[in-house]
Amino acid sequence: MLNFQDFFTACAGRWKTERTYHSVLKGEVERSYTEFQATTLDLAEKQRILSGSPGANSAFSGITIALEQVFQEPLNTPGFAISFETRSETGEEVAMQLNALFIPDIYVTIESTLPPMPLPAAAQVPSEPTRDIIQGFYLRDRGYSESGAIAGRFTYQATRQTLEMTTYYSRSIAVDQMRFVKPDLRLRTIVTYERPTDQSPPSVIDLVGFGVEHKQIQ
Repeated sequence: MLNFQDFFTACAGRWKTERTYHSVLKGEVERSYTEFQATTLDLAEKQRILSGSPGANSAFSGITIALEQVFQEPLNTPGFAISFETRSETGEEVAMQLNALFIPDIYVTIESTLPPMPLPAAAQVPSEPTRDIIQGFYLRDRGYSESGAIAGRFTYQATRQTLEMTTYYSRSIAVDQMRFVKPDLRLRTIVTYERPTDQSPPSVIDLVGFGVEHKQIQ
């Protein structure tokens, strides 16, 4: 069983992924192939993300992070520099680089001005998480579907060796899950919902993706 820190250590490296995406609303299926590199963030890069630019600060508004405690306990706040190249079966190619930092709730104070973020069904966890479940915010300096810095929620379940990331975009909500089944093999699922115009839980599924990820020996 991988604890929180061990999970992220195992994630570092080069991976190859084959995915199948099902457009539920359009009834279409598309396959893609991705190669990506994940490199562990150092303390200086974490400080850059957390201090950020004015644009980044506005993206992370509504939460206050105990920066001094985070910097004193860097192993408890893992993160990655990620670069990837994706090619779809139709020939479309996408390349991106971004940084992602995971901050457990013990380091975060949620301000009263932050609107509620109801979780979709695919991201539900027990109302009183057990000891092996860690929840928090994950911060990125770039979003996948929208430009600019963005904050989402994450849940890590050690007994299942599974990390789940929920991102709230302006028009959609994405639930991205990765699970280790072997040291060099992960399963990946992505469920994308239409984001309701009110604060009700999302229920309309737009896209479902499945993938198998193989870690490459350097």
